[in-house]
Order: sequence, then C-alpha cells, then structure tokens
Amino acid sequence: MAPKSITRATKLCLLLLVTMFIYSSAEVGQLKETNMTLYLQDRSAGPNATVVPVTGIPGRLWTFSSFGTMFCSDDPITVGFDKTSAQIGRVQGIFVTSALDGSSTHVSVSIVFTNATYNGSTIQIQGASRQFESVREVAVVGGTGIFRYARGYATFETIYLDTLISYAVIRCNVTVLYY
Repeated sequence: MAPKSITRATKLCLLLLVTMFIYSSAEVGQLKETNMTLYLQDRSAGPNATVVPVTGIPGRLWTFSSFGTMFCSDDPITVGFDKTSAQIGRVQGIFVTSALDGSSTHVSVSIVFTNATYNGSTIQIQGASRQFESVREVAVVGGTGIFRYARGYATFETIYLDTLISYAVIRCNVTVLYY
C-alpha cells in the first residue's frame, strides 16, 4: 500500500492538471470573422513600378512565368477599382515563380493597413498561387494588431490588365477569423 503522502501528491497533481485544462479551455475571447474586398494597384514597369524582379536564373529572362524568378512587391491597396479611390494600405512581400512550367508562384505577403479602422494591423498571406487561373486562393496564416492570431483564406483575381503600360488591378477577397 502506498503512503498517504504519495496519494495526496497524486491527487494534488490531478487537481492541478484538471484546473489547467479547464483554464486553457475557457473562452479567451469571441472568435470574429471579417470579410473584405481590396483592390491592389499593380505596376510592373516604369519609374513607379510596385512589383520588380529581384533575382532569377542567370542568363534567363526574369518574367512572371520564368521558373526561379523572385519578385518584391509594394502595391497600394484601394477601397475601389479605380486607382484614385481611397488608399487603405499596401501589400508588401515577395513571390517566386516556383513551378518549372511557370504556372505557379509561392506567395509570402503582408497586407499592411494604414486606414483609420485597421491602422497598423497586418494580415499575413502565404501559399501556392496558380497564376494562370482566373481566381487564385492562398492561406491567411497570421496577423498582427486587430488581426492577431488570424487564419483564413484570400482569393486574388486580375480584373483589369493593360500590358502596354504594365498595369493591373487585382481584386483580393479576404475572409479572416481572429480573436
């Protein structure tokens, strides 16, 4: 038979474990969902370019469909389609053409908000983007500020493209869950 002190210690440990489980299971905040539509004003050439190639395979042309090409992006985000609509933030990050046939890029970008509602908050987006599909879906993997502990998904859809001036408008629909 075990001494009473071991039995009491075992009971105390069990009580402590149950208390920790209840505390960790307690609701720390109400899970919120936000859906938003953003417009990325994307310029890939000229003096005001917001997307530029930064490296690629030596001796090959660095294009969006060239395997191994890495781009850096700092696109303005507006509330509407028109480039003169109110700017609410920027999409900043990198993407790499990661499929040998050029059909996919790996995206790692942050939506950085500058508007009054979400100022200073960010949403982190990462994943494979099938760039020749009309709608591309990637994961929301985190966030800061209001969007701390964010998770969800984002879709990108090129809704306007002018190849002569290397300008595109990309609609981004974001569904994000956060506390």
